[in-house]
Amino acid sequence: MSLAKPCAAEFFGTFWLVFGGCGSAIFAAGFPQLGIGFIGVAFAFGLTVVTMAYAVGPISGGHFNPAVSLGLWAGSRFPTERLLPYWIAQLLGGVAAALVLYVIASGKEGFDVVASGFAANGYGEHSPGGYSLGSAFVAEFVLTFFFLLIILGTTHGRTSTAAGFAGLAIGLGLVLIHLISIPITNTSVNPARSTSQAIFVGGWALAQLWLFWVAPLIGGAAGGFIYRWLSEEPAGQVRSNEAGAPDDEHVPHRSRCLHGLGRIN
Repeated sequence: MSLAKPCAAEFFGTFWLVFGGCGSAIFAAGFPQLGIGFIGVAFAFGLTVVTMAYAVGPISGGHFNPAVSLGLWAGSRFPTERLLPYWIAQLLGGVAAALVLYVIASGKEGFDVVASGFAANGYGEHSPGGYSLGSAFVAEFVLTFFFLLIILGTTHGRTSTAAGFAGLAIGLGLVLIHLISIPITNTSVNPARSTSQAIFVGGWALAQLWLFWVAPLIGGAAGGFIYRWLSEEPAGQVRSNEAGAPDDEHVPHRSRCLHGLGRIN
């Protein structure tokens, strides 16, 4: 089956994540007297995942994040040949959303994308709380690791306790991740989200972008491998037919469903 529809779903899902999450940080977090603050931004990111997981999860699996795709691959839930197409779709969706955010933000007199920070991720002097590179790396690694445990655990199949509610559990997991780490790095756990904002900020954001690829990818892969080891129900290796769609014959019941919402079509 063609990858066009799953990749389009990943594009739209990642667009919504960046537009809703970063948009809330840019426009609403510090609005005088009525700003939503860290808590509001954390819930905004979680809500983007919940809404798009149920909306397009049945089409693509609802990754919206290169680290999630890699972690699902490490957990034998995702075929190798789909990694690069998904990553490209996720990056394009994130950058497109950042472009729309930039166009909107530029409509306010005096807007300066660099001075505003544009919800970019950073460490050291660019960390909201002044946290070091080492602290940022550990936080991003650990949080992405646990994010994958949440995803894999809630979509595990017969042992899942979240049947029908996986999208909600995963979204709430992302809320918690943001509540912990916004002061540390502005929260990434998602290389596409970090790249989209760094492109527009440039300078320091691009120079520090490597961390927000390396730490989440390592953390995501580690989470996938560890859950594969922990799992009582072997996931089995996802194999693909010639059209690139997963061969369901080799994938156990409901471990096919990456966010508990539908197969990868």
